[in-house]
Amino acid sequence: EVKRLGKLPVVNFSAGGVATPADAALMMQLGAEGVFVGSGIFKSGAEFDDGTAGGKAKQHAAQAQMANAIVKAVTHYRDPAMLAELEEVTGKPIRLQSEGAYAPDQFDVVLM
Repeated sequence: EVKRLGKLPVVNFSAGGVATPADAALMMQLGAEGVFVGSGIFKSGAEFDDGTAGGKAKQHAAQAQMANAIVKAVTHYRDPAMLAELEEVTGKPIRLQSEGAYAPDQFDVVLM
């Protein structure tokens, strides 16, 4: 498989916090094999947390919605219609980049 692909399919750890569907889609557009989601998704729905059980339930629903949207963004990162739909659902902007818009030396990668 590695010989056929010409690369080792290893998920890239990226610093900076992938916390929205836009972040995840961009990582895939830049060539990541997969995406690790940052803890920022747990900030989703913070506006609902008013200390009540109902507020907590709304916050948890918003977090689940964001996590689901991130999974869909990774799966469908080349589908502008799907990404636009995810933007509607989450209210988080997703900006598409044209393929080849970035030079390979434009980014620093830190491996740990």
